[in-house]
Amino acid sequence: MMTTKLAILFSSLLCLQDASAFAPLGQWSSISIETPTSLRVSEVDLGATPPLGLFDPLNLIEKEPEKFIRRRAVERKHGRIAMVAVVGSIVHNSHIVFDGYISPSNGLKFADIPTGVNGLFSIPTAGLVQILAFIGFIELAWLPASQYDGDYGFGWFGNKIRDPEERERKLNVELNNGRLAMIGILGNIVGELVTGQTMYQQYSSGNFSPFEQKIYDL
Repeated sequence: MMTTKLAILFSSLLCLQDASAFAPLGQWSSISIETPTSLRVSEVDLGATPPLGLFDPLNLIEKEPEKFIRRRAVERKHGRIAMVAVVGSIVHNSHIVFDGYISPSNGLKFADIPTGVNGLFSIPTAGLVQILAFIGFIELAWLPASQYDGDYGFGWFGNKIRDPEERERKLNVELNNGRLAMIGILGNIVGELVTGQTMYQQYSSGNFSPFEQKIYDL
């Protein structure tokens, strides 16, 4: 299990090093960035929440402050994708799937797609092309990556938040949940690759139980 923990820790550090946003606002005094989003919340005020403090191992904040807004946009979008990935992984590993066929011509049902990383390689090539095309449509047209503020008019479950303090709090929640989700999905993938067990196999065999300790024969 030590190998698993080290792999997860290493992957987590790689995931977080591009965030460039864990510093209290006072540590940004040498950076002149005043680019409020359409929600009228300054980006430099977001994500700088205790108790993590500054996390910028490559010192990108000082070296390339002009690129901060783009990196924040990338962090926000990656966090959103990771949150969807974590939920999707839990749902699929719980064997909650669509009825019917994912590929009628191949006789392949949604239920036939294995849980875990290997499930990706069970999807026919035409299906993967459709997924990539849909992602391209989202990135270029529906939710364009060039819109750095990340505000696509959806609001909070369809409701616009008018109170500035509440709006800032929820944006901070989104960023921090996204960061945890990036760690979570990477940890899930690394754990599966190291142990050879999917999430479903992990919890069905009791490896998530705090009252049992499983030893892997690696």
